[in-house]
Amino acid sequence: MMTNYPNKIRSTVTKTFKNTVTKLNKASKKALTVSALSMAFASLSCLSAVSHAQNAVTLDDLLNQLEQGQITQTKQNQARESQFKAKVNQQQNMLNDMSYQRDNALVLSVQLEQNFADNEIKLANKAEALDKRLGELKELFGVLQQVSGDTRSKFQTSVISAQIPGRGQFLDEFAQSMGSSSKLASIEEIERLWFELQREMTQSGKVTTFNREVVLANGDRNNAAVTRVGGFNLISDGKYLEYIDETGTVAELIRQPSSRYLASTSDLVNSGGNTTAFALDPTGGSILSLLVQAPDLKERVDQGGPVGYIILAIGLVGLLIALERLISLVLIGAKVERQLKSSTASSDNPLGRVMQVKDNNPNLDTETLELKLSESILREVPKLSKRLTLIKIISVVAPLIGLLGTVTGMINTFQAITLFGTGDPKLMAGGISQALVTTVLGLVVAIPMVFIFAYLNGRSRNIVNILQQESTGIIAENAESAELAQSQTLAGQGA
Repeated sequence: MMTNYPNKIRSTVTKTFKNTVTKLNKASKKALTVSALSMAFASLSCLSAVSHAQNAVTLDDLLNQLEQGQITQTKQNQARESQFKAKVNQQQNMLNDMSYQRDNALVLSVQLEQNFADNEIKLANKAEALDKRLGELKELFGVLQQVSGDTRSKFQTSVISAQIPGRGQFLDEFAQSMGSSSKLASIEEIERLWFELQREMTQSGKVTTFNREVVLANGDRNNAAVTRVGGFNLISDGKYLEYIDETGTVAELIRQPSSRYLASTSDLVNSGGNTTAFALDPTGGSILSLLVQAPDLKERVDQGGPVGYIILAIGLVGLLIALERLISLVLIGAKVERQLKSSTASSDNPLGRVMQVKDNNPNLDTETLELKLSESILREVPKLSKRLTLIKIISVVAPLIGLLGTVTGMINTFQAITLFGTGDPKLMAGGISQALVTTVLGLVVAIPMVFIFAYLNGRSRNIVNILQQESTGIIAENAESAELAQSQTLAGQGA
């Protein structure tokens, strides 16, 4: 672009000259137009004279009129000729002036071309001399530019900038000055860069507290005591903060991590300088942002959709039934244990009611008593095992409903793939989350229900076994008594 500059001057001068000649031609055409108009007016004058001649009375009058008209026309022609000659001279003078200006412009163009060529040679020589004089300093300045740029990007995300603002401006100016060849770094600027690096390293190992304005999660601004943990985290009032370099503000995280991480912030503030456990983010906020984005328990359940809520409702019903059965079986078991220690039958427990069969039917034979006792036990078994089958059904149905949610979620996922493709994984995340969460909820409900059913069924069977054992004992006792009485009768008859 620089080498074409004289050619542009020459073309500009030539274009100006052509425009001037064009203007002169237009002026000449204008003069000829004026002359033609003058001749037209003369013709009109002649026609006027002819018209006057027609009005003449005698030949002498006509002759006088013609003579006067010729004299007038001759004067007008002479005036027009002199005017045309004057304008021709004027145009020639203008043409001479433009030619003179063109010649001067061409001379100037040649001089500028020569000056441009000389300046290019001087610039190349000076650039070569500068490179030779810089030597190893040129590599040093390149390293300084790179270090200042890297440090600036580090300061953008460093929480230390919340306490020490304004460090990035110097680094930006220093990097720009190192990128230009017209300015060299001074000793003061190099020492300032070293100082900023040393200060960043020193502050990274300190836990300090300072006061500054904090933007709360609801948008309000408040001056608060902010605790900086090295170059990793900012905390205030038991909550994590973030530093925004674009606006230079410190803002409270809209969502905070779980309570076990928040508890460590309070411990750090109240430690009084002593060693304490703290949930530190060594990445400067990356891990913390991921923890904040992780859904909590309620959000996990919401991802399951209606199927997830149905599973939880069924699980709650099963849990209530299991709780009622557990309390009932524990109370019945305690009453049975008391009945085992007592010889008096009581009607408030299954064993007592079974024992009352013998007391109410003392003269029954052994076979009839056995049937009566079996009937009494059969009446007690449904009371002991009622609603346990429902718990077992819930333990089987819950994972099946979870499987239904899995299929529904996968259908939604494939529909999203059909409509939008696989370019954005977020479009498929909803269906996949529903598929996985419903499966998890189904298993979470089913697994405890299986253990609860097994435990409650075991307690119920233990009570039934006690009833059967006692019933067998009563039958054996009754048979022994009958056998003893029969033997006594036979002995009396023999005597």
